[in-house]
Amino acid sequence: MQTFLDCVPCLLRQTIEACRMVGATESVQERVLRQALKDLSGADFSQPPPRQAQAIHRLIRELTGQRDPYQKVKERFNDLALGLLPELERIVAEAPQPMAAAVRLAIAGNVIDMGITGTLEDSQVSEAIRHALAYPLQGDLDQFIAAVAKSRRILYLADNAGEVVFDRLLLAQLPLERVTVAVKGAPIINDATREDAMAAGIDKLAAIIDNGTDAPGTLLSECSDNFLRHFNEADLIIAKGQGNYETLNEAPKDIFFILKIKCPVIARDLGGAIGDLILRRSSHRAPSGQGKIHVLKR
Repeated sequence: MQTFLDCVPCLLRQTIEACRMVGATESVQERVLRQALKDLSGADFSQPPPRQAQAIHRLIRELTGQRDPYQKVKERFNDLALGLLPELERIVAEAPQPMAAAVRLAIAGNVIDMGITGTLEDSQVSEAIRHALAYPLQGDLDQFIAAVAKSRRILYLADNAGEVVFDRLLLAQLPLERVTVAVKGAPIINDATREDAMAAGIDKLAAIIDNGTDAPGTLLSECSDNFLRHFNEADLIIAKGQGNYETLNEAPKDIFFILKIKCPVIARDLGGAIGDLILRRSSHRAPSGQGKIHVLKR
């Protein structure tokens, strides 16, 4: 699993990129970077990387005066993905196994991650789609389908804007009357908020809630009571992206993690390679009906 030290270079890159995205002056950039370095020097090394990222991006928003530094990036990739959606829906409809195609394409959307890379070209999204349709899927699809079929309440944890459009393909394969989609409670990097989910048309498919917090993952100790209620009541949780894997991989719930491996630390933890398509069921799941989480709120 990633450690504090693993994520420091990425956090510093994000700090500079976010400042430049909002047109911050050099003096503001210097102030933000100096404070970020100071904060990182005193950080708790035992905490998962998403908690460190949360603190750094709160600092960026405070010192630049910008509520959502990645807003234009999120709008761009939502628009790009919506333009691709009709063709992607056709691919799923014509696939021999529509669920398999939908899972693969949902993973393809996970490439839209500004936390991993500061620049992403449209051509890279197209390449991710081709890759996802051709590359082996690491996981048990039949087990996933069986879990979906028997679950009464499904909680779908979305990851990034743009990617959330790709999630529509997988959501359409689920029993939507039993599905709730959760997004972030406030802007953090390019993670999807309620506004992004609405722009992607998720509200036309399923109920949307937010988790009440601004971490690039799911830090249960900071999530709202409403989110925790949905989390506890869910028979099945579908969690997108590396941030959700980092923060929930030991939660005693039945969770399927869906992601593309994008860094060597996660690759080692999952026993895969960068670029692998992952559909991984949690090994920490509790017996049915015994997965209630008791959280000490921060």
